[in-house]
Amino acid sequence: MKGEPVKALRVVLYQPHAHYRLPFTYRRRHSYPIPPYSTVRGFLCNVLNIRGHTLGRDPEANEDFQRLKAAKIGIAGRFETKTTEYMWFRNLGKKQHISRFGSAEGRTMWGVGEHPGGQLPVWVDVLNEVRIVVYLVHEDYAFLERLCEKIQNPSERFYPLYLGRSEDWVVVEDVNKDVSLEFKAKDADFEHFFWVPEKLFLPPGGSFDFTQVEGIFYRVPFFWELREGSRDFRYVLAKLSDGRIKNISFLFDSSFGRKGLPVFLLNPGV
Repeated sequence: MKGEPVKALRVVLYQPHAHYRLPFTYRRRHSYPIPPYSTVRGFLCNVLNIRGHTLGRDPEANEDFQRLKAAKIGIAGRFETKTTEYMWFRNLGKKQHISRFGSAEGRTMWGVGEHPGGQLPVWVDVLNEVRIVVYLVHEDYAFLERLCEKIQNPSERFYPLYLGRSEDWVVVEDVNKDVSLEFKAKDADFEHFFWVPEKLFLPPGGSFDFTQVEGIFYRVPFFWELREGSRDFRYVLAKLSDGRIKNISFLFDSSFGRKGLPVFLLNPGV
């Protein structure tokens, strides 16, 4: 199916190590192979210096925040290896402290002074040599141009640029605000993971059958807000594709790599 190309902003991010935690895992902390939408949005909020309620700001009053919420976003990525780290997590609750040291005042174990709180052994899955590809489409193209400039020169960022854990810093490898996406069908193994959302953005005349997508169902976090001191997450239904795609049509970036790359854009307005 042919039609007018869709103009997009493409951002390629590199991380030596990364962990995108599945929220329902605890003692063994599993990682998504690519970050969920809420994680990427948080990265972009940092770039745009959008601060939240915890810092005494109302993000809803920020015009860039409203524009970012309306952006269509697609996420793909790959990693080379996965390792599992074994570490101690510390719980500073009073009950856990007493359980470990015997009293609220105790701070020694085997004659050695230690930090307060209890300890819990945890396994953490860590992805190595990670590359994430993010696509953004917006009705206000001037917003994408400004976002492109901020990513290339994040002089107003509030934190160092990271994706996932705060220690998982990123290197911006490439930013291109003039990517043309064509709607087409192409069967191939694209060697990337993709989020394929049920609420998919389609160009005029485009059609898509979510049931034909091969992948694992997830309720993926795409937005959160602070309510009474805790995060209130909103979720969307999506399938996690391992890159082997057939019998469906999609937006396609022919300029990426040797095979090109399918682009599945979450449409938050649907």
